[in-house]
Amino acid sequence: MNDSANPGWQMPSFSHALGCFSGVMIILAIGFQVFHINSHSLLFLCVLWVCCNAAVLGANFVAIKGAMTSGLERGLSIIYIFILIGVLVAAFIESGTIASIVYYAFDLVHPMIFLPAGLLLCSFMSLATGTSWGTVGTVGLILLGIGSALQIPLPLIAGMVISGAIFGDKMSPVSDTTNLAATCAGADLYGHIRAMLYTTLPSYVICLLLFTWLGLEYGQGQVSAAEIKQFKTGLSQVFAISPWTFIPLVVLLALSFRGVAPEPCMVASIVVAAVLAMVLQDRAFTDVMDSLQGGYVISTGQANIDALLNKGGIQSMMWTLSLSLLAFALGGLMHTFDFLTVLLRGLLNRIQAAATLMTTTIAACFVGNMTLGDSYLSIIMGCQVFKEKYQQQGLQSRLLSRCVEEGGTLTTSLVPWSPSAAFYFSILGVTAWEYAPFVLLALVNPVVSIVLAYLGFGILRRSANEVVSD
Repeated sequence: MNDSANPGWQMPSFSHALGCFSGVMIILAIGFQVFHINSHSLLFLCVLWVCCNAAVLGANFVAIKGAMTSGLERGLSIIYIFILIGVLVAAFIESGTIASIVYYAFDLVHPMIFLPAGLLLCSFMSLATGTSWGTVGTVGLILLGIGSALQIPLPLIAGMVISGAIFGDKMSPVSDTTNLAATCAGADLYGHIRAMLYTTLPSYVICLLLFTWLGLEYGQGQVSAAEIKQFKTGLSQVFAISPWTFIPLVVLLALSFRGVAPEPCMVASIVVAAVLAMVLQDRAFTDVMDSLQGGYVISTGQANIDALLNKGGIQSMMWTLSLSLLAFALGGLMHTFDFLTVLLRGLLNRIQAAATLMTTTIAACFVGNMTLGDSYLSIIMGCQVFKEKYQQQGLQSRLLSRCVEEGGTLTTSLVPWSPSAAFYFSILGVTAWEYAPFVLLALVNPVVSIVLAYLGFGILRRSANEVVSD
């Protein structure tokens, strides 16, 4: 935040902050809905708009550029993940890992249980690894191939995959957002996770039941045995189908379970997959290297197989990466010059009831995702703005950390211009506008949390002798 240590510009007034925020929302809403302008151009316009507002506060070019740079710096670790997942997807295709898993899955997975089983699998994967992106880039891509062959609508599959992926991103003790929320709120990590069970567990059960019902609706035998056989035959004609191709995925999971950081896990898995591609699939070294850069390319004559295999590579992530850079720059500007912070603090004095405070926190973090473009900044902002109010009302810090997760971690996938949504699109080929109605956990969990709050359930208050965490 701007303070006496930053005399180069003034704090925005409430009306100025409201005008700046409204301008961003108007640009995005009219641009998307009326003129159908692409995300990159709209974010660029938003960056220019906020830069002009920062200049009105007295910020010079150096300060404005520094604010954007600070946003980009916060996103550096994500950029590394972008590139590595693009390479990982290509390597898994080259090695035959994805083809083999999809091939064998047809003998194990019935169409009617595909959606709930996929949800549980993605949840387990993300809970173990702590990364929603890694889950979507590996297990999610495999499930997309299976589901599309079963003629289940792609937006529904994507929504199921993302729902499972963000469950672990929210609940795993090795997730970066889980740790960030607990740290920023001043809560114990495992106390924070236990607090989230109050709302996440019933929300997850609801989602599981809904996906089971949807699975029954879409799994009524619309795929013939001949179609499945044709799909499997097509895969076996391109790749040597073998359980040995599972090794790269096993390496990835084993290292993740041991607590190794995502980046080295993916690098190790990529190396193993590349070796298997040359040894088992008889691929030339240069062909493998080309795929890691430009993606796997093939034409089998079967549209569903081609859609599954023609993916991956560093270049496939460039659209996502460039959009993320603009989103991070916008987030850096909004955060540095306190536009959203001032706007929210102007509303705090009107909040009295704990349930209203919790609702406002969840909504504010979602709005933060829409304007800051980043769940990390939304979580940090939410804790900074609301922490004192939670303390004043005698509420536990882990209640604050729970609310910022429900509004920040979960809902970022619903914002079409966010790095998360862009990443999911690059992997799954489905836009946020299409999959958002089916990301049930992101839709259900905040609603459940708010309803339970107004019913008086799960409101965690400090005891009389409990010390307030700063």
